[in-house]
Amino acid sequence: MTARVSPTERIRAQIDALFASEGDLGQVLEEVARLATRLLLQTALEAEVTEFLGRTRYEQRAGADEPRQGSRNGYSPLTIKTTTGPVTLDRPKLRGTTQQFASRLLGKGVTRTNAIESLVIAGYVRGLSTRDVEAALAEALGNEATVSKSTVSRICEAIKVEFEAFKGRDLSGVELEYLYLDGSHFKMHPGAGPEPVLVAWGITTDGKPVLLSIEPGSTESTDAWRGFLQSMTARGLRTPLLVISDGGAGLIGTVELVFTHSARQRCLIHRERNVLAKVPKHAQAQVKIDFWAIWNGIDEEAGEAAVAEAGRRVKAFCAKWAKLYPAAVECLTVDLDHLTTYLRFPKEHWHRIRHSNFIERTFGETKRRVKVIGRLPGERSCLSLVWAVLDRASRGWRGVEMEPKIVRQLQQLRHELLADRTSAVLRADPEASAAEVAPKLVGIEVAVPRLMPAGW
Repeated sequence: MTARVSPTERIRAQIDALFASEGDLGQVLEEVARLATRLLLQTALEAEVTEFLGRTRYEQRAGADEPRQGSRNGYSPLTIKTTTGPVTLDRPKLRGTTQQFASRLLGKGVTRTNAIESLVIAGYVRGLSTRDVEAALAEALGNEATVSKSTVSRICEAIKVEFEAFKGRDLSGVELEYLYLDGSHFKMHPGAGPEPVLVAWGITTDGKPVLLSIEPGSTESTDAWRGFLQSMTARGLRTPLLVISDGGAGLIGTVELVFTHSARQRCLIHRERNVLAKVPKHAQAQVKIDFWAIWNGIDEEAGEAAVAEAGRRVKAFCAKWAKLYPAAVECLTVDLDHLTTYLRFPKEHWHRIRHSNFIERTFGETKRRVKVIGRLPGERSCLSLVWAVLDRASRGWRGVEMEPKIVRQLQQLRHELLADRTSAVLRADPEASAAEVAPKLVGIEVAVPRLMPAGW
């Protein structure tokens, strides 16, 4: 049964297993980069054989349009050298053919090249067009090693179809508990500086992670974020219970406008950076230790008790550092309520919902991979690259535990948000009737989850 699994499927399984592992993220991403090189080259080899035979793997000659004589006959290993070390491919073997199969991808001298990575990077950053991928292959392997237009088109079209489907897919079936929002800047337009790519991902009521949307924005302004969030709600995205983001004014204002019924958590890692930016370099290490001592090791039950304990620790921090670094202390205490929101949620989720740094680390890896390129050729190229990295990474992201006790806690929090919203509406208009109040509460009711996730 194992022999019937194609080499490309085995490589994809290896990548998924790496992202699901508990290893160091940096080492995982390095290994994924090597596997991505191998995957792209292996896919190209398979496409060449498909073109040569005129039919796909396991397709019968009778059902093919223009079949050739011959059939696949397993693989033989082939090792090529790259800048990250040797990469072993499975070279397809054929039998019964009337002419010899010669791979144009693995032309003469390929085992001596140290530029295979340029094939992977350039294929994404040049927009994944047929002409540009051919140019990238020629650049990496020499003009004699270019693949045919039909082979390149087959590879590029598959990626394009996946990306377009991702951008336009219906989100009405996604029931969110947690929504993460972040942006990272890339140079993608001529004559312009770095511009943000806005990204949203979340965790569902079943505890599973999901990549939701990627869009460009000229700035991280209120208008840019509002268009981004409204595009998701227009595709059916329901109101999340908690939104986790950094402290950008445009983003915060938009979240409060679009998701008026959601709780909001300000990313602790971003706030740590804000605080340390107001502290001299020689003292930053100790201030950082004291900052995280506020949030780590809270034993109190989730809710008011945990929030109160964090408040006591904040006071101790302020008492220690207020005279030396008043600006840093003020930075910590501003918007403190939204730094402690996560403490009202299930304790099992605290370390996953108190910051948005996981996706930012993936952004960092994307930037590192394209740093040598400088400006990306265009918006589509940039989005293709970011999506390709995040889409693969998201398949290995860990979710959160959703046992019955936790589900009940989250359901109770939704009821509390609904009660708070109802009280606020009535305070604004004490004479309002039930019919007048109901439209102002639309959004939070539809997001109330099932008592138990599917499968319980």
